Amino acid sequence: MTPTKPSIPKGTRDFGTTEMVRRNYIFDTIRSVFQRYGFKPIETPAMENLSTLLGKYGEEEDKLIYEITNSHTQKIIEDLKNSNKGKSQQQTEVVNGLLKLIYDSFDKGLRYDLTVPFARYVVMHQNEIIFPFKRYQIQPVWRADRPQKGRYREFYQCDVDVIGSDSLLNEVELIQIVDTIFNELKIAVNIKLNNRKILSGISEVIGEAEKIVDITVAIDKLDKIGIVAVRNELVHKGISRDAILKLQPIIELTGNSEQKLKVLKETLEESSIGLKGISEVETIFEYLRSIEIKSPVELDITLARGLNYYTGAIFEVKAKDAAMGSIAGGGRYDDLTGIFGLPNVSGVGISFGADRIYDAMQDLKLFPENSGITTQLFFVNFGPNEEKYCLPLVAEARRSGINTELYPNAAKMKKQLDYANANNIPFVAIVGSDEMNAGFITLKNMCSGEQLKKNLQELVDFINSQK
Repeated sequence: MTPTKPSIPKGTRDFGTTEMVRRNYIFDTIRSVFQRYGFKPIETPAMENLSTLLGKYGEEEDKLIYEITNSHTQKIIEDLKNSNKGKSQQQTEVVNGLLKLIYDSFDKGLRYDLTVPFARYVVMHQNEIIFPFKRYQIQPVWRADRPQKGRYREFYQCDVDVIGSDSLLNEVELIQIVDTIFNELKIAVNIKLNNRKILSGISEVIGEAEKIVDITVAIDKLDKIGIVAVRNELVHKGISRDAILKLQPIIELTGNSEQKLKVLKETLEESSIGLKGISEVETIFEYLRSIEIKSPVELDITLARGLNYYTGAIFEVKAKDAAMGSIAGGGRYDDLTGIFGLPNVSGVGISFGADRIYDAMQDLKLFPENSGITTQLFFVNFGPNEEKYCLPLVAEARRSGINTELYPNAAKMKKQLDYANANNIPFVAIVGSDEMNAGFITLKNMCSGEQLKKNLQELVDFINSQK
Protein backbone atom coordinates (compact mmCIF):
# COMPACT_ATOMS: atom_id res chain seq x y z
CA MET A 1 0.00 0.00 0.00
CA THR A 2 1.46 3.36 -1.06
CA PRO A 3 1.73 5.73 1.90
CA THR A 4 -0.41 8.86 1.71
CA LYS A 5 1.63 11.96 0.97
CA PRO A 6 1.38 14.18 4.05
CA SER A 7 -0.23 17.60 3.67
CA ILE A 8 -1.93 20.34 5.66
CA PRO A 9 -5.23 22.14 4.97
CA LYS A 10 -5.13 25.10 2.61
CA GLY A 11 -4.84 28.38 4.45
CA THR A 12 -2.76 26.87 7.26
CA ARG A 13 1.02 26.74 7.60
CA ASP A 14 3.87 24.99 9.36
CA PHE A 15 6.46 27.25 10.96
CA GLY A 16 10.10 26.20 11.15
CA THR A 17 12.54 27.24 13.84
CA THR A 18 13.72 30.43 12.12
CA GLU A 19 10.14 31.49 11.41
CA MET A 20 9.09 30.79 15.00
CA VAL A 21 11.97 32.81 16.43
CA ARG A 22 10.92 35.72 14.22
CA ARG A 23 7.23 35.31 15.09
CA ASN A 24 8.15 35.27 18.77
CA TYR A 25 10.11 38.48 18.20
CA ILE A 26 6.83 40.05 17.00
CA PHE A 27 4.78 38.54 19.83
CA ASP A 28 7.32 39.60 22.46
CA THR A 29 7.44 43.16 21.11
CA ILE A 30 3.65 43.45 21.06
CA ARG A 31 3.28 41.82 24.48
CA SER A 32 5.85 44.12 26.09
CA VAL A 33 4.08 47.23 24.76
CA PHE A 34 0.68 45.97 25.93
CA GLN A 35 2.11 45.42 29.41
CA ARG A 36 3.80 48.84 29.38
CA TYR A 37 0.35 50.39 29.09
CA GLY A 38 -1.08 48.37 31.98
CA PHE A 39 -2.93 45.61 30.11
CA LYS A 40 -3.13 42.09 31.57
CA PRO A 41 -3.39 38.74 29.72
CA ILE A 42 -6.30 36.31 29.46
CA GLU A 43 -7.04 33.29 27.25
CA THR A 44 -10.32 31.82 26.02
CA PRO A 45 -11.08 28.40 24.44
CA ALA A 46 -10.46 27.74 20.75
CA MET A 47 -14.11 26.69 20.39
CA GLU A 48 -17.17 28.61 21.53
CA ASN A 49 -20.85 27.80 21.51
CA LEU A 50 -22.30 28.79 18.13
CA SER A 51 -24.89 30.86 19.97
CA THR A 52 -21.98 32.97 21.24
CA LEU A 53 -20.55 33.54 17.75
CA LEU A 54 -23.46 33.77 15.31
CA GLY A 55 -25.17 37.10 14.69
CA LYS A 56 -22.33 39.24 16.06
CA TYR A 57 -20.27 39.88 12.92
CA GLY A 58 -22.71 40.34 10.05
CA GLU A 59 -24.36 38.02 7.54
CA GLU A 60 -21.30 37.62 5.29
CA GLU A 61 -18.89 37.09 8.19
CA ASP A 62 -21.14 34.50 9.88
CA LYS A 63 -20.68 32.31 6.79
CA LEU A 64 -16.94 32.17 7.53
CA ILE A 65 -17.34 30.61 10.98
CA TYR A 66 -16.09 27.03 11.18
CA GLU A 67 -18.79 24.83 12.71
CA ILE A 68 -17.58 21.81 14.66
CA THR A 69 -18.96 18.29 14.48
CA ASN A 70 -17.57 15.15 16.10
CA SER A 71 -16.50 12.07 14.14
CA HIS A 72 -19.58 10.07 15.23
CA THR A 73 -21.96 12.73 13.91
CA GLN A 74 -19.93 13.05 10.71
CA LYS A 75 -20.24 9.29 10.10
CA ILE A 76 -24.03 9.51 10.50
CA ILE A 77 -24.11 12.35 7.96
CA GLU A 78 -22.02 10.37 5.46
CA ASP A 79 -24.21 7.27 5.92
CA LEU A 80 -27.36 9.32 5.36
CA LYS A 81 -25.91 10.92 2.23
CA ASN A 82 -24.95 7.50 0.86
CA SER A 83 -28.42 6.15 1.65
CA ASN A 84 -29.92 8.79 -0.67
CA LYS A 85 -28.50 7.09 -3.75
CA GLY A 86 -31.20 5.43 -5.83
CA LYS A 87 -34.03 6.48 -3.49
CA SER A 88 -37.38 7.91 -4.51
CA GLN A 89 -38.00 11.65 -4.31
CA GLN A 90 -40.12 11.18 -1.16
CA GLN A 91 -37.41 9.10 0.54
CA THR A 92 -34.76 11.64 -0.52
CA GLU A 93 -36.79 14.47 1.02
CA VAL A 94 -37.03 12.56 4.32
CA VAL A 95 -33.26 11.99 4.39
CA ASN A 96 -32.58 15.63 3.51
CA GLY A 97 -34.89 16.66 6.35
CA LEU A 98 -32.90 14.49 8.76
CA LEU A 99 -29.66 15.99 7.48
CA LYS A 100 -31.02 19.51 8.05
CA LEU A 101 -31.98 18.61 11.61
CA ILE A 102 -28.45 17.32 12.24
CA TYR A 103 -26.82 20.41 10.73
CA ASP A 104 -29.10 22.64 12.78
CA SER A 105 -28.04 20.76 15.92
CA PHE A 106 -24.38 21.77 15.55
CA ASP A 107 -23.75 23.93 18.58
CA LYS A 108 -20.03 24.73 18.57
CA GLY A 109 -17.64 26.63 16.33
CA LEU A 110 -14.03 27.76 16.16
CA ARG A 111 -13.69 31.37 17.28
CA TYR A 112 -13.82 33.95 14.45
CA ASP A 113 -12.06 36.67 16.44
CA LEU A 114 -11.06 37.43 20.03
CA THR A 115 -13.46 40.32 20.72
CA VAL A 116 -16.75 38.41 20.95
CA PRO A 117 -15.21 35.68 23.18
CA PHE A 118 -13.80 38.53 25.30
CA ALA A 119 -17.30 40.04 25.71
CA ARG A 120 -18.60 36.61 26.70
CA TYR A 121 -15.71 36.29 29.18
CA VAL A 122 -16.50 39.68 30.74
CA VAL A 123 -20.14 38.73 31.30
CA MET A 124 -19.27 35.34 32.82
CA HIS A 125 -16.57 36.78 35.10
CA GLN A 126 -18.11 40.21 35.83
CA ASN A 127 -18.01 39.65 39.60
CA GLU A 128 -14.26 38.93 39.51
CA ILE A 129 -13.29 41.81 37.23
CA ILE A 130 -12.23 45.29 38.33
CA PHE A 131 -13.58 47.84 35.85
CA PRO A 132 -12.29 49.44 33.72
CA PHE A 133 -10.79 46.10 32.70
CA LYS A 134 -7.69 46.30 30.51
CA ARG A 135 -6.87 42.97 28.88
CA TYR A 136 -4.71 41.64 26.10
CA GLN A 137 -4.98 38.30 24.34
CA ILE A 138 -2.63 36.62 21.85
CA GLN A 139 -4.24 33.50 20.33
CA PRO A 140 -5.16 31.94 16.97
CA VAL A 141 -8.53 32.42 15.26
CA TRP A 142 -10.11 30.59 12.31
CA ARG A 143 -12.08 31.71 9.28
CA ALA A 144 -13.41 29.64 6.37
CA ASP A 145 -12.06 32.20 3.94
CA ARG A 146 -10.48 31.87 0.49
CA PRO A 147 -6.72 31.63 1.12
CA GLN A 148 -4.53 34.26 -0.56
CA LYS A 149 -1.49 36.37 0.24
CA GLY A 150 -1.96 37.90 3.67
CA ARG A 151 -5.23 36.01 4.22
CA TYR A 152 -5.21 32.65 5.99
CA ARG A 153 -7.78 30.27 7.47
CA GLU A 154 -5.82 29.99 10.69
CA PHE A 155 -3.96 33.03 11.98
CA TYR A 156 -2.98 34.80 15.16
CA GLN A 157 -4.54 37.96 16.51
CA CYS A 158 -3.00 40.12 19.23
CA ASP A 159 -5.88 41.98 20.85
CA VAL A 160 -5.82 44.80 23.37
CA ASP A 161 -9.12 46.09 24.83
CA VAL A 162 -10.37 48.24 27.68
CA ILE A 163 -13.97 47.68 28.77
CA GLY A 164 -16.07 49.50 31.35
CA SER A 165 -15.09 53.03 30.33
CA ASP A 166 -16.47 55.34 27.64
CA SER A 167 -13.63 57.88 27.93
CA LEU A 168 -12.05 58.88 24.63
CA LEU A 169 -8.69 58.78 26.41
CA ASN A 170 -8.88 55.03 25.77
CA GLU A 171 -9.00 55.62 22.01
CA VAL A 172 -6.01 57.95 22.30
CA GLU A 173 -4.08 55.35 24.30
CA LEU A 174 -4.79 52.69 21.68
CA ILE A 175 -3.41 54.98 18.97
CA GLN A 176 -0.31 55.46 21.13
CA ILE A 177 0.02 51.67 21.44
CA VAL A 178 -0.23 51.26 17.66
CA ASP A 179 2.38 53.97 17.13
CA THR A 180 4.75 52.47 19.73
CA ILE A 181 4.51 48.89 18.44
CA PHE A 182 5.09 49.71 14.79
CA ASN A 183 7.92 52.10 15.58
CA GLU A 184 9.62 49.36 17.61
CA LEU A 185 9.09 46.90 14.75
CA LYS A 186 10.32 49.62 12.33
CA ILE A 187 7.22 49.34 10.11
CA ALA A 188 6.10 52.70 8.71
CA VAL A 189 2.30 52.84 8.96
CA ASN A 190 -0.69 55.07 8.32
CA ILE A 191 -3.36 55.10 11.04
CA LYS A 192 -6.84 55.70 9.66
CA LEU A 193 -9.65 56.89 11.93
CA ASN A 194 -13.41 57.19 11.47
CA ASN A 195 -16.55 56.92 13.61
CA ARG A 196 -19.58 54.71 13.07
CA LYS A 197 -21.79 57.57 14.32
CA ILE A 198 -20.59 59.65 11.37
CA LEU A 199 -21.54 56.78 9.06
CA SER A 200 -24.95 56.57 10.75
CA GLY A 201 -25.36 60.30 10.22
CA ILE A 202 -24.48 59.95 6.54
CA SER A 203 -27.08 57.16 6.21
CA GLU A 204 -29.65 59.48 7.79
CA VAL A 205 -29.01 62.50 5.57
CA ILE A 206 -29.14 60.44 2.37
CA GLY A 207 -32.47 58.99 3.51
CA GLU A 208 -31.38 55.40 4.15
CA ALA A 209 -30.98 55.23 7.94
CA GLU A 210 -32.38 51.68 8.05
CA LYS A 211 -29.73 50.49 5.59
CA ILE A 212 -26.71 51.48 7.68
CA VAL A 213 -25.34 47.91 7.77
CA ASP A 214 -25.62 47.43 4.00
CA ILE A 215 -24.02 50.83 3.38
CA THR A 216 -21.07 50.26 5.74
CA VAL A 217 -20.43 46.76 4.39
CA ALA A 218 -20.33 48.15 0.84
CA ILE A 219 -18.18 51.26 1.37
CA ASP A 220 -15.76 49.26 3.51
CA LYS A 221 -14.78 47.54 0.24
CA LEU A 222 -14.14 50.80 -1.64
CA ASP A 223 -10.34 50.53 -1.73
CA LYS A 224 -10.57 46.89 -2.86
CA ILE A 225 -13.28 46.95 -5.54
CA GLY A 226 -13.61 50.63 -6.53
CA ILE A 227 -16.50 53.09 -6.60
CA VAL A 228 -18.36 51.49 -9.53
CA ALA A 229 -18.54 48.08 -7.85
CA VAL A 230 -19.57 49.74 -4.56
CA ARG A 231 -22.41 51.57 -6.35
CA ASN A 232 -23.54 48.30 -7.93
CA GLU A 233 -23.54 46.55 -4.56
CA LEU A 234 -25.56 49.38 -3.00
CA VAL A 235 -28.12 49.12 -5.82
CA HIS A 236 -28.27 45.35 -5.29
CA LYS A 237 -28.92 45.94 -1.58
CA GLY A 238 -31.89 48.15 -2.39
CA ILE A 239 -30.32 51.56 -1.78
CA SER A 240 -32.08 54.17 -3.95
CA ARG A 241 -30.16 55.78 -6.79
CA ASP A 242 -30.91 59.22 -5.32
CA ALA A 243 -29.29 58.16 -2.03
CA ILE A 244 -26.25 56.78 -3.87
CA LEU A 245 -25.85 60.09 -5.74
CA LYS A 246 -25.88 61.92 -2.39
CA LEU A 247 -23.47 59.41 -0.83
CA GLN A 248 -20.77 59.44 -3.51
CA PRO A 249 -19.41 63.00 -2.98
CA ILE A 250 -19.31 62.40 0.77
CA ILE A 251 -17.17 59.26 0.59
CA GLU A 252 -14.97 60.89 -2.04
CA LEU A 253 -14.13 63.90 0.18
CA THR A 254 -10.54 65.09 -0.18
CA GLY A 255 -8.27 67.31 1.90
CA ASN A 256 -6.76 66.95 5.36
CA SER A 257 -8.71 65.75 8.39
CA GLU A 258 -9.72 69.28 9.50
CA GLN A 259 -11.02 70.14 6.05
CA LYS A 260 -13.04 66.91 5.85
CA LEU A 261 -14.54 67.51 9.32
CA LYS A 262 -15.55 71.04 8.31
CA VAL A 263 -17.44 69.75 5.25
CA LEU A 264 -18.99 66.93 7.28
CA LYS A 265 -20.30 69.39 9.88
CA GLU A 266 -22.19 71.22 7.16
CA THR A 267 -23.38 68.00 5.51
CA LEU A 268 -24.57 66.39 8.76
CA GLU A 269 -25.97 69.50 10.49
CA GLU A 270 -29.42 67.89 10.66
CA SER A 271 -28.12 64.61 12.17
CA SER A 272 -27.50 64.65 15.92
CA ILE A 273 -25.78 61.26 15.87
CA GLY A 274 -23.55 62.34 12.99
CA LEU A 275 -22.53 65.53 14.82
CA LYS A 276 -21.76 63.50 17.95
CA GLY A 277 -19.43 61.31 15.90
CA ILE A 278 -17.70 64.40 14.52
CA SER A 279 -17.29 65.79 18.04
CA GLU A 280 -15.69 62.51 19.21
CA VAL A 281 -13.23 62.51 16.32
CA GLU A 282 -12.35 66.17 16.98
CA THR A 283 -11.68 65.37 20.64
CA ILE A 284 -9.36 62.50 19.71
CA PHE A 285 -7.40 64.74 17.32
CA GLU A 286 -7.21 67.43 20.00
CA TYR A 287 -5.68 64.94 22.47
CA LEU A 288 -3.25 63.67 19.83
CA ARG A 289 -1.94 67.17 19.19
CA SER A 290 -0.69 67.30 22.81
CA ILE A 291 1.44 64.14 22.55
CA GLU A 292 4.11 62.89 20.17
CA ILE A 293 2.74 60.44 17.61
CA LYS A 294 5.27 59.52 14.92
CA SER A 295 2.81 57.76 12.61
CA PRO A 296 0.34 59.92 10.64
CA VAL A 297 -3.28 59.72 11.83
CA GLU A 298 -5.94 60.73 9.30
CA LEU A 299 -9.71 60.80 9.05
CA ASP A 300 -10.94 58.37 6.39
CA ILE A 301 -14.68 58.61 5.71
CA THR A 302 -14.64 55.36 3.69
CA LEU A 303 -13.36 53.38 6.68
CA ALA A 304 -16.34 51.37 7.91
CA ARG A 305 -15.02 48.18 9.54
CA GLY A 306 -17.73 45.77 8.37
CA LEU A 307 -18.32 44.14 11.77
CA ASN A 308 -21.75 44.99 13.14
CA TYR A 309 -20.78 45.49 16.77
CA TYR A 310 -18.83 48.76 16.31
CA THR A 311 -20.68 51.88 17.49
CA GLY A 312 -18.10 54.68 17.81
CA ALA A 313 -14.49 55.30 16.81
CA ILE A 314 -13.04 52.81 14.34
CA PHE A 315 -9.39 52.33 13.42
CA GLU A 316 -7.41 50.71 10.65
CA VAL A 317 -3.64 50.52 10.25
CA LYS A 318 -1.85 49.92 6.95
CA ALA A 319 1.85 49.47 6.25
CA LYS A 320 3.08 52.23 3.95
CA ASP A 321 5.60 50.14 2.03
CA ALA A 322 3.95 46.68 1.90
CA ALA A 323 1.28 45.70 -0.62
CA MET A 324 -1.32 44.09 1.64
CA GLY A 325 -4.48 44.92 3.54
CA SER A 326 -4.71 46.29 7.04
CA ILE A 327 -2.28 44.93 9.65
CA ALA A 328 -4.29 46.17 12.62
CA GLY A 329 -7.81 47.43 13.20
CA GLY A 330 -10.54 47.84 15.76
CA GLY A 331 -12.96 50.25 17.35
CA ARG A 332 -15.50 51.17 20.02
CA TYR A 333 -18.39 48.83 20.87
CA ASP A 334 -20.96 50.25 23.30
CA ASP A 335 -23.08 47.22 24.08
CA LEU A 336 -21.46 44.00 22.88
CA THR A 337 -21.79 42.53 26.39
CA GLY A 338 -25.50 43.36 26.33
CA ILE A 339 -26.01 40.48 23.89
CA PHE A 340 -24.91 38.18 26.72
CA GLY A 341 -26.99 39.85 29.46
CA LEU A 342 -24.73 42.67 30.71
CA PRO A 343 -26.02 45.89 29.08
CA ASN A 344 -24.44 49.34 28.88
CA VAL A 345 -20.79 48.32 29.29
CA SER A 346 -18.76 50.19 26.70
CA GLY A 347 -15.46 48.89 25.37
CA VAL A 348 -12.85 49.74 22.77
CA GLY A 349 -9.98 47.71 21.36
CA ILE A 350 -7.56 47.06 18.53
CA SER A 351 -6.46 43.76 17.01
CA PHE A 352 -2.99 43.30 15.51
CA GLY A 353 -2.69 40.69 12.75
CA ALA A 354 0.55 38.91 13.63
CA ASP A 355 0.68 36.95 10.36
CA ARG A 356 0.33 40.04 8.17
CA ILE A 357 2.88 41.86 10.31
CA TYR A 358 5.26 38.93 9.77
CA ASP A 359 4.68 39.00 6.00
CA ALA A 360 5.24 42.77 5.91
CA MET A 361 8.48 42.52 7.90
CA GLN A 362 9.65 39.64 5.71
CA ASP A 363 8.91 41.56 2.50
CA LEU A 364 10.62 44.69 3.82
CA LYS A 365 13.57 42.78 5.36
CA LEU A 366 12.96 44.34 8.77
CA PHE A 367 13.87 41.43 11.02
CA PRO A 368 17.07 42.07 13.02
CA GLU A 369 20.07 40.10 11.79
CA ASN A 370 20.22 38.13 15.04
CA SER A 371 16.47 37.42 15.15
CA GLY A 372 17.09 33.81 14.03
CA ILE A 373 19.62 33.12 16.79
CA THR A 374 18.45 30.93 19.63
CA THR A 375 21.78 29.47 20.85
CA GLN A 376 24.55 31.96 21.60
CA LEU A 377 27.29 29.61 22.78
CA PHE A 378 28.16 26.12 21.57
CA PHE A 379 30.57 23.74 23.35
CA VAL A 380 32.45 21.27 21.14
CA ASN A 381 32.40 17.68 22.43
CA PHE A 382 35.80 15.87 22.26
CA GLY A 383 34.87 12.80 24.33
CA PRO A 384 33.82 11.47 27.77
CA ASN A 385 36.49 13.33 29.80
CA GLU A 386 35.79 16.63 28.08
CA GLU A 387 32.03 16.08 28.44
CA LYS A 388 32.34 15.77 32.23
CA TYR A 389 34.60 18.81 32.37
CA CYS A 390 32.29 20.93 30.18
CA LEU A 391 28.95 20.04 31.80
CA PRO A 392 29.39 22.40 34.81
CA LEU A 393 30.72 25.12 32.47
CA VAL A 394 27.61 24.79 30.29
CA ALA A 395 25.37 24.90 33.37
CA GLU A 396 27.07 28.05 34.67
CA ALA A 397 26.82 29.78 31.27
CA ARG A 398 23.08 29.04 31.22
CA ARG A 399 22.68 30.36 34.78
CA SER A 400 24.34 33.56 33.56
CA GLY A 401 21.63 34.04 30.95
CA ILE A 402 23.49 32.67 27.92
CA ASN A 403 21.64 30.22 25.65
CA THR A 404 24.14 27.35 25.53
CA GLU A 405 24.46 23.92 23.91
CA LEU A 406 26.90 21.03 24.35
CA TYR A 407 27.07 18.77 21.28
CA PRO A 408 25.70 15.35 22.36
CA ASN A 409 28.33 13.20 20.59
CA ALA A 410 32.10 13.24 20.20
CA ALA A 411 31.90 13.76 16.43
CA LYS A 412 34.56 15.17 14.13
CA MET A 413 35.35 18.82 14.73
CA LYS A 414 34.25 19.83 11.21
CA LYS A 415 30.83 18.23 11.68
CA GLN A 416 30.34 20.09 14.95
CA LEU A 417 31.42 23.44 13.51
CA ASP A 418 29.13 22.86 10.51
CA TYR A 419 26.29 22.30 12.98
CA ALA A 420 27.11 25.60 14.72
CA ASN A 421 27.23 27.44 11.38
CA ALA A 422 23.99 25.91 10.14
CA ASN A 423 22.23 27.07 13.32
CA ASN A 424 23.76 30.57 13.21
CA ILE A 425 25.47 30.10 16.58
CA PRO A 426 27.85 33.08 16.93
CA PHE A 427 30.34 31.65 19.47
CA VAL A 428 31.94 28.22 19.87
CA ALA A 429 33.75 27.12 23.03
CA ILE A 430 36.64 24.70 22.43
CA VAL A 431 37.79 22.77 25.48
CA GLY A 432 40.37 20.04 24.81
CA SER A 433 43.14 18.59 26.96
CA ASP A 434 45.29 21.76 26.71
CA GLU A 435 42.41 23.97 27.84
CA MET A 436 41.47 21.60 30.66
CA ASN A 437 45.06 21.52 31.98
CA ALA A 438 45.49 25.30 31.78
CA GLY A 439 42.01 26.16 33.08
CA PHE A 440 40.85 28.32 30.17
CA ILE A 441 38.45 28.11 27.26
CA THR A 442 39.21 28.86 23.60
CA LEU A 443 36.35 31.01 22.34
CA LYS A 444 35.89 31.12 18.56
CA ASN A 445 33.91 33.91 16.90
CA MET A 446 32.14 32.12 14.05
CA CYS A 447 31.69 35.33 12.02
CA SER A 448 35.22 36.71 12.15
CA GLY A 449 37.11 33.48 12.86
CA GLU A 450 38.94 35.21 15.75
CA GLN A 451 39.91 32.96 18.69
CA LEU A 452 40.34 34.24 22.26
CA LYS A 453 41.49 32.47 25.43
CA LYS A 454 39.27 33.26 28.42
CA ASN A 455 38.31 31.82 31.77
CA LEU A 456 34.63 31.11 32.32
CA GLN A 457 33.75 34.44 33.96
CA GLU A 458 35.55 36.40 31.23
CA LEU A 459 33.73 34.35 28.60
CA VAL A 460 30.34 35.01 30.24
CA ASP A 461 31.00 38.75 30.55
CA PHE A 462 32.22 38.95 26.94
CA ILE A 463 29.21 37.17 25.41
CA ASN A 464 26.73 39.11 27.55
CA SER A 465 28.35 42.33 26.34
CA GLN A 466 27.70 41.27 22.72
CA LYS A 467 23.93 40.90 23.13
